[in-house]
Amino acid sequence: MEKEKLLERIEVNPKVMAGKPVIKGTRLTVHYILSLLASGMTIEEILDEYEGLEREDILACIAFASEALERTEFVPLMAEAI
Repeated sequence: MEKEKLLERIEVNPKVMAGKPVIKGTRLTVHYILSLLASGMTIEEILDEYEGLEREDILACIAFASEALERTEFVPLMAEAI
């Protein structure tokens, strides 16, 4: 599925979860799904845990994070000399 189509599954609405990005029609935030993946859960385990969630929803969370990082600038932190 194209990235643009995946991203349509994510919404940012100030009335839902205080405006955090969520999977449309749910209260599952992108951050929460990414945290589950980072903790070692597989896509299949997440799908088993949350009825109605689709594989593309999880891929949409990954795509959203990728886009967010692409648009973010990082400044390396330098240690100060003591």
